[in-house]
Amino acid sequence: MTLDISKYPTLALANTPEELSSLPKSVLPTLCDELRTYLLNSVSQSSGHLASGLGTVELTVALHYVYNTPFDQLIWDVGHQAYPHKILTGRREQMPTIRQKNGVHPFPWREESEYDTLSVGHSSTSISAGLGMAIAAGKEGKNRKVVSVIGDGAITAGMAFEAMNHAGDIHSDMLVILNDNEMSISENVGALNKHLAQVLSGSLYTSIRESGKKVLSGVPPIKELVRRTEEHLKGMVVPGTLFEELGFNYIGPVDGHDVNELVKTLKNMRELKGPQFLHIMTKKGKGYEPAEKDPIGYHGVPKFDPSHSSLPKSSSTKPTFSKIFGDFLCDMAAQDPKLMAITPAMREGSGMVRFSKEFPEQYFDVAIAEQHAVTLATGMAIGGYNPIVAIYSTFLQRGYDQLIHDVAIMDLPVMFAIDRAGLVGADGQTHQGAFDISFMRCIPNMVIMTPSDENECRQMLYTGHKHSGPSAVRYPRGSGMGTKIEQEFSVLEIGKGRMIREGEKVAILNFGTFMPNALEAAEALNATVADMRFAKPLDHELIKQLAADHDVLVTIEENAIAGGAGAGVIEFMMQEKLIKPVLNLGLPDRFIPQGTQEELHVDLGLDAKGIEQSIRDYLAK
Repeated sequence: MTLDISKYPTLALANTPEELSSLPKSVLPTLCDELRTYLLNSVSQSSGHLASGLGTVELTVALHYVYNTPFDQLIWDVGHQAYPHKILTGRREQMPTIRQKNGVHPFPWREESEYDTLSVGHSSTSISAGLGMAIAAGKEGKNRKVVSVIGDGAITAGMAFEAMNHAGDIHSDMLVILNDNEMSISENVGALNKHLAQVLSGSLYTSIRESGKKVLSGVPPIKELVRRTEEHLKGMVVPGTLFEELGFNYIGPVDGHDVNELVKTLKNMRELKGPQFLHIMTKKGKGYEPAEKDPIGYHGVPKFDPSHSSLPKSSSTKPTFSKIFGDFLCDMAAQDPKLMAITPAMREGSGMVRFSKEFPEQYFDVAIAEQHAVTLATGMAIGGYNPIVAIYSTFLQRGYDQLIHDVAIMDLPVMFAIDRAGLVGADGQTHQGAFDISFMRCIPNMVIMTPSDENECRQMLYTGHKHSGPSAVRYPRGSGMGTKIEQEFSVLEIGKGRMIREGEKVAILNFGTFMPNALEAAEALNATVADMRFAKPLDHELIKQLAADHDVLVTIEENAIAGGAGAGVIEFMMQEKLIKPVLNLGLPDRFIPQGTQEELHVDLGLDAKGIEQSIRDYLAK
C-alpha cells in the first residue's frame, strides 16, 4: 500500500533532485525529518534494509541539493543505504514494492534509474568505479563531478585502498565520502571541528596548500617542515593522516546529521581540484530509537509495527541451515581445540553469534575482506589448525584466486561452509548463490558436498572438518525439511551417494535441498531417486548403475546448469561411453532477479510440479 504523501508536505515537493534543489535551504531540516519518517513507515510495511538508510538521510538530501544529479555522478557503495536516494529520485510511489518480484530493486540498479550510476550489491566497489568515471569525466571536459559514498565497514576491504592509492597517484577530481557510523557523534565534531572543516575545505586554504607544495617542491628541508606543521595542525583534531598519505585532501570528521553544515561543506568541496576525502560521522538507525540501539538487528527487517520496540520473531519452528552450522561449530569446538572459525563480517547471517561468545579465542571476524579470510585460513592450516571459513556463496566469488592458489594447490585442510547457496530471493541478482558448484568443480583437490536435509548438512560439516584436504558444504538460505538431526557425528564416505526411492525408466539424481520436490515428482512418475550427496567427487558406480537400469537420467541442482553437477554427470557418462539421454535441471544461463525463493522456484520450473512437467516434456520428445 502507498503511503499518504499529504502527511509529508515538504517531501511531496521533492520528488526529483531538480525539485529538491529549488527548495530554500531553510526547509531542508524539515524535509529530512519527513524523509526519515517516510522511510521508516515504508520499510515497516514492505520489509527491507532500514538502519543504514536512516543514517544517511541528511547526506542524501545534501548531495542531491548541491550536486547536479544525474549529470554529476553519485555512487553508493553496497547500496543498503540508498533507500532515501530512491525516494528522492522519482521512485517514492513504488517503494512499497521494494525487494519484491517485479518491484523496486533492493540496491542501486542502472536499468531502474538514470540516477543509479552503478549497479551494486557487494561492498567496496564505489571508489574504483568512481575513479574510472572521474577519469572519463576529465577526458570529456564538461566539468562533470563524481562522488563515491562508502561506509566504515566497506572501506576495510583491500579494493577500497587499492583504488584510493591509484586516485592519489593520478590526481583525478573526485570526492570520496566516508560515512562513519561506528562511533556515536562525540566531542570531536564540535564547534572547533566545524570551523576547521569550513577553513580546510575553503578555497583560500586549498590554494595556499597547493601553491605551497609547488613552491617548496625543490627545497627538501623547508618542504618537510611545512608538511610537518600542516600534519601537526590537522593531526591535532583530524584522524586523516592515512588518507592524506594516499594523496587525498582530507576534511572532517563533520556531523553527518546537520544537513545545512553538510550543504556548506559540500559546496566548498565541489569546486576543489584533485581527490578529496570527506569524513562524516553518522548514527545507524538515526531517529528511530530501537534501530539506534540495535543497528545490526534493524539492518534488514521483516514487516513490523514501528510503534513496537522489537521486531516480530520468525514463525518457523524448523531450524535454519545457518543455525545448524552454528550448533555444529559449538559442538565441534568443544571436542576440537584446534578448530578455528573465520567469517568476513557475516557473524549474524552465518549463525555464529553463540560460537563467537562461547569460543572467542577460536573466532575471527576479518571484516569485509574475503580474500584475506581465505588466505588467513591457509596460514592457520599450515600452522596445524583446522580452519573453517563461513562465507556466503556470492561472497566466496571474491576469494576465488585464494581458494585455488592458497588452499587447493597445497591441498590444505580448509573447510568452506557456504551459506546462501542457490537462490536467496529478495536481494536479487548480486546475491543469488548460483555459481559455486560450477566454479569449484573445476578445481583439483576440492570435495564439494550438497546436503539434502538438516541432518545431512550436520554430518557433511563433520566429514569436511575431518577431511585432510579442501572441502566445501553448500546449503541454502532458510529452513530445511524438518528432518530429525542426529547429535552423534558420523563421517560420510567421500564420493558416495545413496538410493532414496526405487522406480523405473526415469532416475532422478538429486544434488542438494530440492529433494522434497524431486521425491514428489518421482511419486507422480514412479521414478527412481538417488541423493548424490557429492558434486565432486561424483559417485561413478552409482551413475553407472542408474544408467544401466533406466532409460533417462535427470539431474537436479540449485546452481547454474552451465558447469554444474549435472554437467559433471554428462562428462563422466561420455568418458565411459554411457550413451543415455540426460536432462539437466537447475538455474538457467541468466542472472535471476528478485522475488521470494518459492516464486523463483516456480518461475524456473524447480518446484515439484515444474520438475514433473519438465520430465514429461522431455520424455515426450
